[in-house]
Amino acid sequence: MAIFRQYIAPLLVVLVFILALVAVSARIFLPSDMAAPAPIEEVGVIVNQNHSLS
Repeated sequence: MAIFRQYIAPLLVVLVFILALVAVSARIFLPSDMAAPAPIEEVGVIVNQNHSLS
């Protein structure tokens, strides 16, 4: 159990941190239109149009 606490657990923590850092940093290399958040307004308009038709 000491081997897990001294070597494996810290390695897992560091690997998860590096993975999260890479995922967040990948937005730098995306095209500008893909780096923006998803448009919530357009989805709501589509849902309202479909709802009013039925």
